[in-house]
Amino acid sequence: MPRKRLVVSLAAAAVVTGALAVVLPMASASAASCAAQWSSGTAYTGGAAVSFNGHNWSAKWWTQNETPGGASGVWADQGGCGGSTTPPPPPANPGSGCDHPAWVAGRSYVAGNIVRYTDGKSYRAKHDNPGYDPVISTWYWEPAPCGPANPNPAPPSASGFVVSEAQFNQMFPNRNSFYTYSGLVAALGAYPGFANTGGDTVRKQEAAAFLANVSHETGGLVHVVEQNTANYPHYCDGSQPYGCPAGQAAYYGRGPIQLSWNFNYKAAGDALGINLLGNPNLVQTDSAVAWKTGIWYWMTSTGPGTMTPHDAMANGRGFGETIRSINGSLECNGRNPAQVQSRVNSYQRFVQILGTSEGGNLSC
Repeated sequence: MPRKRLVVSLAAAAVVTGALAVVLPMASASAASCAAQWSSGTAYTGGAAVSFNGHNWSAKWWTQNETPGGASGVWADQGGCGGSTTPPPPPANPGSGCDHPAWVAGRSYVAGNIVRYTDGKSYRAKHDNPGYDPVISTWYWEPAPCGPANPNPAPPSASGFVVSEAQFNQMFPNRNSFYTYSGLVAALGAYPGFANTGGDTVRKQEAAAFLANVSHETGGLVHVVEQNTANYPHYCDGSQPYGCPAGQAAYYGRGPIQLSWNFNYKAAGDALGINLLGNPNLVQTDSAVAWKTGIWYWMTSTGPGTMTPHDAMANGRGFGETIRSINGSLECNGRNPAQVQSRVNSYQRFVQILGTSEGGNLSC
């Protein structure tokens, strides 16, 4: 049986290593004063207050590396602070004609925003970005024609996901019946940006990267739960104020990313709106919930890396950076080249099935 990899999210890193500050809820700052500046490297729990772009923001649930005012919707705007009159990032503009609002240098925009640049032409934001110039940063902006915009594309569905059911079956011919294609598709709505950001090649590469990593973690989607039962009692961190309500041995690895530890179940559950701390068995009995936990980690956690796996693929940093974010502390920089190569082999096979290129920087 494959050795179990301990999953430690960013929320857990503060507990295990002390390297990451997890910001706990605090009272909302008033409009007259600014809360502490938002930091992409800090994990925040629901209720945490930060300031960004002259406004205070309150976290609705656990978050890390999601920009206030961005498409994730995790931050609630609490109004201007510090006497600033700077407006928050503009909402997606449904406009018509060519009367889109003028682009403002340095302002953050979210995917779908349409602005009129200094050359008189309109541009649509392809991704959330902190104000990059539309002409220079073609990765973030694309020319926008006159006419109604569609800033809120529908979430992926069975017909819109870049991996078809036939391709999924080809990737995992021996998978456990628990890991259904329908469960995966049902989970996509939790994070609509997953494998749905950028062009067709980028979307397929991200889907292949995610599935290659979870294939490695689960022996080809064979294992639903951690195989070494002797580890089960070890995943309860009693120092957490919420404890382990489901039992000392209830937080073992489950699902495609082998979610483990009570603090990871708490963080994932808070983000997904599911009581996983109280009912961790959902991750091994509900296929959609299991897939959601894997996508949650992929979209929100940097782990031992420097970026989320989603950001690595969406920004062209390569498959190797996803390995670093998932298990880099044990595998990268020559620590376990055989495990790294196993992940790379799966990725190369999956991009071939999807009919796309593999890109660069495959290893870590």
